[in-house]
Amino acid sequence: MPYTPHTQNEIKQMLDVIGLEEESQLFDQVPSNLRVSTLNIEDGVDEFTAFEKFKELSSKNVTDKVMFLGGGYYDHIVPSAVDALSGRSEFYTAYTPYQAEASQGTLQVLYEYQSLVCKLTGMDVSNASMYDGATALAESALMAVRISKRNKILVDGGVNPTYIKVVQTYLKFREIEVEVIDLNGVESNLEAVLEKIDDSVGGYLFQNPNFFGSVSDFASIIEKLHENKALAVMSAYPISLGTLKDPGSMGVDIVSADGQCLGNYLAFGGPSFGMIATKDAYIRDLPGRIIGRTLDKDGKEMFVLTMQAREQHIRRHRATSNICSNQNLLALRSTIFMSLVGKEGLVELATSNHSKAEYLKEKLSRMEGIEILNVSPTFNEFVIKTACDATDVLEQMSQKGFYAGINLGNIYEGLENAILVSVTEKRTKEQMDSFVQALGEVI
Repeated sequence: MPYTPHTQNEIKQMLDVIGLEEESQLFDQVPSNLRVSTLNIEDGVDEFTAFEKFKELSSKNVTDKVMFLGGGYYDHIVPSAVDALSGRSEFYTAYTPYQAEASQGTLQVLYEYQSLVCKLTGMDVSNASMYDGATALAESALMAVRISKRNKILVDGGVNPTYIKVVQTYLKFREIEVEVIDLNGVESNLEAVLEKIDDSVGGYLFQNPNFFGSVSDFASIIEKLHENKALAVMSAYPISLGTLKDPGSMGVDIVSADGQCLGNYLAFGGPSFGMIATKDAYIRDLPGRIIGRTLDKDGKEMFVLTMQAREQHIRRHRATSNICSNQNLLALRSTIFMSLVGKEGLVELATSNHSKAEYLKEKLSRMEGIEILNVSPTFNEFVIKTACDATDVLEQMSQKGFYAGINLGNIYEGLENAILVSVTEKRTKEQMDSFVQALGEVI
């Protein structure tokens, strides 16, 4: 069957309605020098040949190097049960519930997801997932503006640089001022933040641990924000909440995060999904959908779309978000992951990430030609500075079988020859010792 199964008669009828003689006239506005006469597509091949071609292409992927890359996407263990359960047809084919009569199974999964996110973050209410961590933070910034009725947002320089760009893009055409506060090295400049907070500020966006792995105490910042009726908006790393104080107990007003680390693979950088949670008082400013639990007319438990403040359901100008798609399958995977790991398992997982990173950091700190730039405590990543060119160091480490980290000199001025190194529970003592030995040979 053709991809567009219209008969010639049907095509003629459509062209007659719009007053055209032939389909090519639809493209009259395209300059002739930009048009192509034919598509350079090879002839089709049989199924076996196609599979052989894909095997040939896939063999070019490098899959045997040891990963020390982080910066927002992390190489965590994914239990086999996550793949097995999320791959069931009733889950795998389900998308987003637009209507109230959506599958009870789909709705229950999202209800359980929301409940787990609230337990993880210490917040009162969560929506049913978003695109990714960057857009979730941007939506959180818009929430802060709506709630405070102020058009100024402060952003900590320690927020993931990709997230900052997305926030700036979201807010650029809404007459909202976005001020990024410079760091003190790779740490948040808390004194500078305190000086910036006044009654013109709607919210302050920060990340803890920050992009460089540093963990800071934002208690004084949050207190001053609340004194000025502004909101504290935190971007969290879900795994770190197994050891760090949860945002709710810190007094944070809105929490966002990326869910890739909760049972989802790196997958060439996506897709992922975004998490967002807040206090009860702000529930009507929360974008997306909220799934609720209730009883039907016979007294049986059922799940419903309680709130759906999206443009499909209400007037566009009243929608809290116009693009907050629900990444249902990925949120499902995180629900299965959190259920499998459990509260104690999350603590063990976070402790393993932290202790292994501390082991590697201590080893590297004793190496000649290596400087650790983090002053504050770190979670599972940290910044090293070498006396050598970071590009050359990373290239040579790659040749030795390691993706050794992120070259921060490509992102920040003043951090030339600085490398962001990440350690997860997957890294063994032997791998880390080999990493130290290889780095010593390189520098």
